[in-house]
Amino acid sequence: MPLCDTGKGNASASPGSQDGASVRIPATAGQKVHLMTNDMAFNPYSRTCPSRRLLNEIGETWTVLIIGALSDGPMRFTEIVQRIDGVSQKMVTQTLRTLERDGLVTRTQYNEIPPRVVYELTDSGRDLAEPLRAIELWATTHMGQILEAREAYDQAKADAASSS
Repeated sequence: MPLCDTGKGNASASPGSQDGASVRIPATAGQKVHLMTNDMAFNPYSRTCPSRRLLNEIGETWTVLIIGALSDGPMRFTEIVQRIDGVSQKMVTQTLRTLERDGLVTRTQYNEIPPRVVYELTDSGRDLAEPLRAIELWATTHMGQILEAREAYDQAKADAASSS
């Protein structure tokens, strides 16, 4: 079983230990883990903690954009591909599978001809959509400043390289 160090002490402490240093994550698929105390929590700053991988998945471009698209309501696969300019069908498929596995998206297949599949955010997915929307707003609001900063940095590096 993976171990999740909270940064408060011994990384090999067991759940319920006096220092509350870590918590063992069940390896059994489908088993839910609920952590309710401040002493026992997931810590993405620990390399063994699964929350670090989750943050990596959440921060991926296609995850952010697919969750943003689905925050408008349920969508079919082709609607998602059409909404997100430049994404390949392969990346949409991979990202949707990951989001479904993580419990952020549900996939509903209807027995119709032709078959119809609809993707929708779960409650957890809708909870995640809010902070991702804030990040998207921040990015679009600050993009001009970021581009100016990049240009100034690149020019300073080029000037330093030419004067050496």
